[in-house]
Formats: sequence, structure tokens, C-alpha cells
Amino acid sequence: MDEQAVDTCIFCKLAKGLVRADIVYQDDKVVAFKDIHPQAPVHVLIIPREHITALWEVDPTHVPILGRLLTTASEVAARTGVQESGYRVVINTGPDAGQSVDHLHLHLLGGRELKWPPG
Repeated sequence: MDEQAVDTCIFCKLAKGLVRADIVYQDDKVVAFKDIHPQAPVHVLIIPREHITALWEVDPTHVPILGRLLTTASEVAARTGVQESGYRVVINTGPDAGQSVDHLHLHLLGGRELKWPPG
């Protein structure tokens, strides 16, 4: 892990409570918070507290945290009222995919009809 990246990462700072966010859910492994530039009525980011830059860094040792991220998405969908109407979970990996913060994060989007294809 690149300690300099952790020291400068806005999501690592958020997970440590050094940056304010509208937190929807948190536990010892993950934090879920409202996106500051929402693309849907419900737009929540879900991050691991551990710094992982992107999906390209994961290996089999990350299976527990990846599972926790997805189960947290289900919990957040229930808390935000979109579990039954439907929601989308997106992971952008790399600049061409639109990843703007180099810390693995899931976007949970809902609260309106989401079109396909998305891009």
C-alpha cells in the first residue's frame, strides 16, 4: 500500500473522520455517504476504510471486503427507500471509465428510472 496515497486520499480522510460527509451508513470496514454531485435522487458512495486504489488492485484476499461492499449496498438501498423500486451499483475503474477519486468505491443510484446503456 502506498502510504503517501493514503495520506492524500480524500476518501481515506473521510473514512478517518477528517473530512465531513453526509454519512448514510458506517461500520468498522466500510463507509457510505451521499455523493456531493448526485446523478440521481439517491446517489450514495460506498467505500472500504482500507485504501484500495481500484479494482485492478484486488486479489483473492480482498473477497471479504468486496462482499461487505455489496452487502452494504443492499443495506443502503433499504435505508434510502430504493430497494424495491430498483437501483444500480456501479464501479468505475480508471480514468476512461470515469473514476475521479483513486480509492475503490461503489456508486449506488436510484430514485428514478435509470436508462440503459448508461454511458
